[in-house]
Amino acid sequence: MHEQDYALQQTQVGQLEVSRVLRNTYGLLAMTLAFSALMAYVAMQLKVGFINPIVLLVGFYGLFFLTAKLRNSGWGLVSTFALTGFMGFTLGPILNHYLGMSGGAEVVTSAFAMTALVFFGLSAYVLTTRKDMSFLSGFITVGFFVLLGAVLVSLFFQISGLQLAISAGFVLFSSACILYQTSAIIHGGERNYIMATISLYVSIYNLFISLLQLFGLAGSDD
Repeated sequence: MHEQDYALQQTQVGQLEVSRVLRNTYGLLAMTLAFSALMAYVAMQLKVGFINPIVLLVGFYGLFFLTAKLRNSGWGLVSTFALTGFMGFTLGPILNHYLGMSGGAEVVTSAFAMTALVFFGLSAYVLTTRKDMSFLSGFITVGFFVLLGAVLVSLFFQISGLQLAISAGFVLFSSACILYQTSAIIHGGERNYIMATISLYVSIYNLFISLLQLFGLAGSDD
C-alpha cells in the first residue's frame, strides 16, 4: 500500500514538473520570438546588409554555448535573449531581400503562416497523443550531417535543384526537431526550460528560413 502511494506521489510530482517546464518553455519562447521580431524590424529599418557567414556562425555558436553554460542561472535568461535577439537581427536583411522581390510580401506572409501552422500543429499532436518521439534522434543526427554536406557542396558547385532540395530537407529536419524536443519535455528527457526554449527557437528559425527559400524559389519560377 505504501509503495503504491509512493508511486502515485512520484507520478504526480513528475506531472507537475512536466507542466512547469512546458509553461516556462512556451512562455519564454513567446517572449524571445517577440524580441527576435523586434530586432528583425530594427535591422530592416536600418537597412542592414547581409551578415557575414563567419560572423553569423561565431555569434550563434558563441551565444548558444554561453547559454548552455549559464542555463541554470538567471544569466541564462540574459544570454537567451542575446542569442534570439542576434538571430532576429540577422533575419532583417533576409526579409528586406524577399520584400524587395516581386510578390515578396506574399512570400513572407506565406512562410510566416506556414511556420506557425507547422509548429502549432506538430506541438499539439505531441501534447495530445503524448507519443514518445525519441526514435527520431537517429534521423536527426543523420539528417544534420547530410544537410551539412549538401550545404558545403552547394558552396562549391552549382547543381540544379540542390538549393530546393536543401530547403525541403531543412523543413523536414526542423519539423522532426520540434517533435523530438516537445516529446523530450513531456517524457522527462528535458527538464531545463532555457535549453528547451532555444532548441525550439532554432527549429522555428530554420523552418521559417527554409520556407522563405522554398516559396521564393517557387515564385521566381513563375
